Amino acid sequence: MPFVKDFASRPTNDLLSIQLYPQDYYVQFSPATIFEKWAVIEINHLEPVPNDLDAFIIPSGLYAVFYFKGASTDPTIFQYIFTEWLPNADYHLDHRPHFEVLGEKYKNNDPSSEEEIWIPIKNK
Repeated sequence: MPFVKDFASRPTNDLLSIQLYPQDYYVQFSPATIFEKWAVIEINHLEPVPNDLDAFIIPSGLYAVFYFKGASTDPTIFQYIFTEWLPNADYHLDHRPHFEVLGEKYKNNDPSSEEEIWIPIKNK
């Protein structure tokens, strides 16, 4: 967060929480499986990045977007997405980053918090 002010080309004040899961993460799900997590801000164009940070470019592709209101520790939205919505949709999970957009209505672990959940998908 101390570096956020150094980026002049931010289109919004939103924060992103990005997850990079191993290829078979959801095939043989285990909460013990290690994955990579990034805390990210969006910028309009790639500019020099301070030495302590890395740039991350989200690959293009189709995403299902879910609007969630509730505590960030409440797993019910993910249970719905992966056990109800996805099995009944005309899509498969795609192997690209998953992410949440944490905008002005986001309040960490607050039941009134709001966020967008972006799940990478591809046609069946």
